Amino acid sequence: MSLISRLFGDEPLDPFLSVINKCPVLNTPTDWKETPNAHVLVSDLPGLKKEEVKVEVDDGRVLQISGERKVEDGNGGSDKNDPECKWHRVERCRGKFLRRFKLPENSKTDEIQASMENGVLTVTIPKQEVPKPQRKVVEIEAH
Repeated sequence: MSLISRLFGDEPLDPFLSVINKCPVLNTPTDWKETPNAHVLVSDLPGLKKEEVKVEVDDGRVLQISGERKVEDGNGGSDKNDPECKWHRVERCRGKFLRRFKLPENSKTDEIQASMENGVLTVTIPKQEVPKPQRKVVEIEAH
């Protein structure tokens, strides 16, 4: 078995695209910006519907975006294993993906909102004022 086959498999694909398709993180590019009032994450999820994407947050302030891109033919079904079909190129991303983001302390995790339009997921996490540690002066007693 050649080194190329061991690294990239025996698929008749462009080796660079094979690596990208097997790496879920590269398939879910996400921008994170901070505004005065919120943290906003924008993820490109082309071809997915909102029902195919899950947005969750746990008590440790970790935001998780996950889902699955399924292999389909042009008619919405799967014909990848059909012996009568001959694939010439397979470049579109498929498979499960998962991204996790540790949210800052000033995140209002109970007020997170998400929306999806044209394959772009936008998650908005409002910010709250984090109380600054208060300093207390301790009296020193004389004995």
